Amino acid sequence: MKSLICIVFGISLIHGHAQLHKSSALYKTIMSKDSLLFNVGFNTCDIKPFEIIISDDFEFFHDKSGITTSKTDFISGIKNGLCKSGQYQSRRKLDINTVEMYPLYNGNDLYGIIQKGIHEFYEKQKDHEETYASTAKFTHVWIKEKNEWKLRRVLSYNHLSNE
Repeated sequence: MKSLICIVFGISLIHGHAQLHKSSALYKTIMSKDSLLFNVGFNTCDIKPFEIIISDDFEFFHDKSGITTSKTDFISGIKNGLCKSGQYQSRRKLDINTVEMYPLYNGNDLYGIIQKGIHEFYEKQKDHEETYASTAKFTHVWIKEKNEWKLRRVLSYNHLSNE
C-alpha cells in the first residue's frame, strides 16, 4: 500500500509541475517573443518581428480565415491586408491570467513549448474610436531552432464577438 501511495504522489508531482511557472526564465523568454510579435509587430504593423521570430516551417490555422501554410504567405497577408491601408488598425490584448505554457521534451532535450491562452482584439477605423472586435483562444507551438525560439504552429480559434 505504501508503494502505491508513493507512486500516486509521485505522478501527481510530475503532473503538477508540468506547466512552466510564470517566474521561470523560459516562461519570460516566450512571453518576450509573444510581446515582440503582438505589441510591436501586430499592434503597430512593424513587420520585422514576424520576419525574425516566425519559423520558416510555419503554419497558421484560423477558425474564420482558414489555413496559411508558409511564413512568406503569412507575412504578406499582414503587409497587404491588416497593415496596408492605414485606414484601419487592429490591436491584440493578451489576457495574461489565462496564459499557460508546457515544455516539450525529447528524452531530456527541451525542443519546444506549447503556449495557450485567451486574447482580445480591438479595431480602430481612421477618425473613429477604438472598438472591441472579438475574443479568441490561441495555441502556439514554439520550437527551438539553432538555439533560438521560433513560432512554428499557431491555432487561433473560438473567435467570439458581441454580434
